[in-house]
Order: sequence, then structure tokens, then C-alpha cells
Amino acid sequence: MMGTTSSRLPASRPLHGHTTLLSARQWWGAGLLALLLAFAWLVPWLVDADPARQQLSRILQAPSLAEPFGTDHLGRSMLARMAAAIRLSLGMALLSVATAAIPGVLLGVVAGWRGGWTDRLLGSVADACLALPGLLLVLLLAAIAPGNFWTLYVGISLVLWIEYFRVVRARTQALVTSPQIEASRLLGFGPVMLFRRHLWPELAPQVFTLAAFGAASAILAMAALGFVSVGLRPPTAELGLMMIELLPYYHEAPWAMAQPIFVLFVVVLSLNLLAGKDPR
Repeated sequence: MMGTTSSRLPASRPLHGHTTLLSARQWWGAGLLALLLAFAWLVPWLVDADPARQQLSRILQAPSLAEPFGTDHLGRSMLARMAAAIRLSLGMALLSVATAAIPGVLLGVVAGWRGGWTDRLLGSVADACLALPGLLLVLLLAAIAPGNFWTLYVGISLVLWIEYFRVVRARTQALVTSPQIEASRLLGFGPVMLFRRHLWPELAPQVFTLAAFGAASAILAMAALGFVSVGLRPPTAELGLMMIELLPYYHEAPWAMAQPIFVLFVVVLSLNLLAGKDPR
């Protein structure tokens, strides 16, 4: 009898049909991101170059067979530094998004599911964090411990989690009263099963879209802080820091100045293409 009931359980069907196929623009974004990752991780294996090693006899050399991307104002390999900067930016973005998405989604589900004082309390916490501009919060933390990777990571994560919370809470409030969830409750299924079979299939597309946009925002924030010299410190290979270091030499070596700008553009473009359309 229980087996017959389970076979007719509405939880086996999503509330709204979602396709798992990527659109053309998402395929382009995934392809660009895959190329960036391949470049960032293969360069250290294929080229024996230290991104921090200075060679003052090779200052601002143009691209050549020995140095395909040339050298910077301290004779450091631009090829090695660009690969290290991409690894750092994407690693920071992934870590920040994961740290922000997990509590944001969980707290959003709890607030939307429970409602009442729980919703009001968590909503007030999110509004309090939102009252302080995100970049200002990151700047405050960076001022406390300048040049510290973990300070930037914590600041960016504190800014990003609010987006997940607000979107997930609003969507959960609309889903908890659906006939499918009500039927599953009457059949005695617990919160974990209801979340896995009903809520997550509906929330996943929006969460992944927010994650892609959040990763792009994290990379831009870190580059902006590096450009104004309040982010990471030299000799760290970071896109914004490389821009400000090479800015005085744009007449002598415009190709060197253009490289971090172009890479930042491609990274953000790939993540925005991967995100697809704006979540609603």
C-alpha cells in the first residue's frame, strides 16, 4: 500500500518544468571560462616561471618566443603573472560564492518556510547588512588588516549572502503553499525530503544564476580594491594590482597594460554569459 502511494507522490514531478540544457550564450560563457581555467592551470606545468621573480635586465621586454606575453616593469614574466592572477581571482570568487550561497540559501528557506518572528528577525539582519554599502564594508575590513587575503574574502562573502537570502526567501514563501508540498506533508514526509524534492529543483536555477553574477562581482570588487591600492599587496599577482603597477608605463609598454584589463573583461564576460538571463 505504501509503495502504491509513493508511486503517485507529486514530489516526483517539479512544480514548474525547468530545462537542464544550457542556452547558446551559456555555452559560450562555459567555453570561455574553460579556456581561462586551462590557461591558468596549465601554464605552471608547461612553463618554468616564477610570477614573483625579478630580472632587471629584462624590464618591459616585448612579447617574444621566450616570453610570449613579455615582461613587466620589474622583468617578471607576464605569462606566469597572468596565470597566477586568474587562479587567484577565480579561486577567490569560488570561495566567496560558496561561503555566501550556503548560509544565504539555508537562511532564506528557513525564513520563507517558518514565517512569523523568524522571518522578521532574519529579514532585519539582512536589512541591517544591506544598509551599509557593500564596497564600503569591504573597504572597512581591508583597512583593519590591509593586504590580507582573508579580509577580502570575508568582506565579499558578507556582501553576497544577502542576495541569496532575499531571492530564496521570496521564492520559498510562494512555494510552501503549493498543492504538491501540502500533499507531501499530509503523507508524512519531513523537511529534508520536501526541500530535496520540491524546493531545490525550483530554487537551483536562480541560485546558480546568482552564483555566476556573484562571482563576477567578487572579481570586480577585488580588482577595484587592488587598483586603488587597498587590496592585496605586491608582489602578489592580482589583476587590479597589476593594472595600477603598469599604469605609469602605458606609453612604453601598452601591451603589458592591456593584458590584465583584457583578462578581467573576459573573466567577467564569461561569468555573465554563463549566468544566462537575470533571475526573477
